[in-house]
Amino acid sequence: MLKECSQHGYFRAEACPVCSQPGRFLLNDRELDHLGRVMTGVLRHFPEKYGLAVDPRGWIDLPKLVQAIAGHHRGYHWLRVHHLVAIAESDPKGRYEVKDDRIRATYGHTVEVDLDLPTENIPDQLYFPVTPEEAAIVLEVGLKPSDRRKVHLSRTAQDARAAGAVRTPEPVILEVDAQRARADGIVIMQAGKTVFLVDAVPSSYLKTHAPETPGA
Repeated sequence: MLKECSQHGYFRAEACPVCSQPGRFLLNDRELDHLGRVMTGVLRHFPEKYGLAVDPRGWIDLPKLVQAIAGHHRGYHWLRVHHLVAIAESDPKGRYEVKDDRIRATYGHTVEVDLDLPTENIPDQLYFPVTPEEAAIVLEVGLKPSDRRKVHLSRTAQDARAAGAVRTPEPVILEVDAQRARADGIVIMQAGKTVFLVDAVPSSYLKTHAPETPGA
């Protein structure tokens, strides 16, 4: 459920996590899930299906996006800009960015975009999940984009494990020496709260992550 607190902004719960007030209702869980899927699809993959186009930096005008969604899904005749802003600003992964009357996805694109995302305060180590079958070859040839425009790295090994669990129950976690890679001129950008983007990672910056031993 998506609501708005007059004091603390948008939140996804029954009550505001700051002041415990019930807040103003905006979207139920079904609407939140479906609209989120539509937004990510349009912003990352198929804007043309909705008669839209992202600009070179990935932006789309919010009023045009609202109009396009309402036109394709008659059940959303009530949709307004603030509903999409609420989805974006309350997203736990930071998948969207809103600026003025524009919105864009911060990562996950298959459409061609040139994202101007922050490149400072990058962690010294980042992580990437692979299947056990992929591990040896990736350690030999490095990381390259597959179905996306960029390689998506995770802030922590736990984040990478959660991302990799979509493909395999026991992902192998690779550790990226981001500090040395950046010192050597490789540009790493922060996209979401836990996601970082890079064009590719040569094998010399990769190793298998050794999980910490409990109690060590």
